[in-house]
Amino acid sequence: MIPEEKILILKKEYNELKKDIYDPVKMSDRRYYSKISKRFKELQEILDLYNAIKDHETTIVENKELIKSTNDKELIALAEEETTEAQEYLEKKIAQLRELLIPKDPNDEKDAIIEIRAGTGGEEAALFVADLYRMYTYFADKKNWKLSILSSNPTGVGGLKEVIFSLSGENVYGTMRFESGVHRVQRVPETESQGRVHTSAISVAVLPEADEIDIEINPEDLKITTCKASGHGGQSVNTTDSAVRITHEPTGLVVTCQDEKSQLKNKNKAFKVLRSRLYDMELAKHEAEISAKRKSQVGSGDRSAKIRTYNFPQSRVTDHRISLTSFRLNDILLGELDEFIDALKLAYRNEKVEN
Repeated sequence: MIPEEKILILKKEYNELKKDIYDPVKMSDRRYYSKISKRFKELQEILDLYNAIKDHETTIVENKELIKSTNDKELIALAEEETTEAQEYLEKKIAQLRELLIPKDPNDEKDAIIEIRAGTGGEEAALFVADLYRMYTYFADKKNWKLSILSSNPTGVGGLKEVIFSLSGENVYGTMRFESGVHRVQRVPETESQGRVHTSAISVAVLPEADEIDIEINPEDLKITTCKASGHGGQSVNTTDSAVRITHEPTGLVVTCQDEKSQLKNKNKAFKVLRSRLYDMELAKHEAEISAKRKSQVGSGDRSAKIRTYNFPQSRVTDHRISLTSFRLNDILLGELDEFIDALKLAYRNEKVEN
């Protein structure tokens, strides 16, 4: 079924935007004009598809009337063949139209901030944080995204207690959003002499990168302190007050950045992370309201949920949300994530269509 009332609303919006598209005054506002041009293109795609569907529905009706009104066997055969083709077309295009009518998440096109933290498993968990960071680095490179480290906390044996980095490029958050949650690893640690498989866990948080217009921060709510950076050596470490710590007192959120030698650069990075965390908190409230009405398996964003297991002895990776298993562990750790991400996107879209 096509929601005709929805189509009428979109037609009205399309006709109103059509006036603005050709308005020289509107064209002078580049930001606004870019926004309405994009929306105009989306509406045009929807309405073109809707009109094509209506044309094929008319063809089917006319052919059925023709079949009833004639005894010409050749003409009937042609009309039946055309009707079958039109019905197959309609099934595909109606499904496509329903998907286009799903409201798009405006955050999908934003850049993203990724936070990976070691959980249970001690040093083994920290090593797995480093593994996943490399995996996302490879994936970002395949997508031609730009990666920038915002903060990191390395251990002495090549692991990372925590790493925070930003990804910028095309549709970053819309692609990475389903990586949020608990990732579990099952393998024999290098330090385990008896060869027993251990299970460790780490958490991944994917935040849409917030612009200043997305979230307003009152400077009076902030406590900003500086201190000497800590780490495993290198110039400026423990010599200058370059590390910046920002506390957002109303929420208790604390962000520390120390990777840059410049205090100003660390401060800017810390603000970027803080804005995104505050924005993510607002999104989480909104998501909780939706989840109270319907339980979303794929898009709930519940970071306490175990979403994926990486089993090294079996070279197996399983995503528990969609029951998808791959035995290409090495390829996946080299950034071959599309199989999982595409399946998660499809499941999420299907879920949206059903609702």
